Amino acid sequence: LIGSVKVMLDSFVEGKIDRLFLISNEFVNTMTQSPKALQLLPLPEGDDEEIGHQWDYIYEPDSRPILDGLMPRYIESQVYQGVVENLACEQAARMIAMKSATDNAGSIIDELQLAYNKARQAAITQEISEIVSGAASVG
Repeated sequence: LIGSVKVMLDSFVEGKIDRLFLISNEFVNTMTQSPKALQLLPLPEGDDEEIGHQWDYIYEPDSRPILDGLMPRYIESQVYQGVVENLACEQAARMIAMKSATDNAGSIIDELQLAYNKARQAAITQEISEIVSGAASVG
């Protein structure tokens, strides 16, 4: 995963790609998963009004090396989250499919049980009819 992120970041820095998106599934709940596209690079501009506010902080080292160190970790964490959500969505889909298969198997078992009982009842009725008609012809 880290190697893939490094390749993506290097491609962005070298100018081979101008934007980097992460396409994955978003796990909402067991029954709902939706596709999502998240722009990783360049970082989307925020809507916060506070972004324009200047803070009087002194960074040691300069803020640029800090940002350069944090950027790969941010991309790695976003990619990892996408992978984990995809796996969660896959497991939820499997769980739903197995529940559906179990429910369908239960209804098929009920139908077969009913057909078996009807056939058994018909055979018993036929045998009783033969016994009664045999007894009537003797008597």
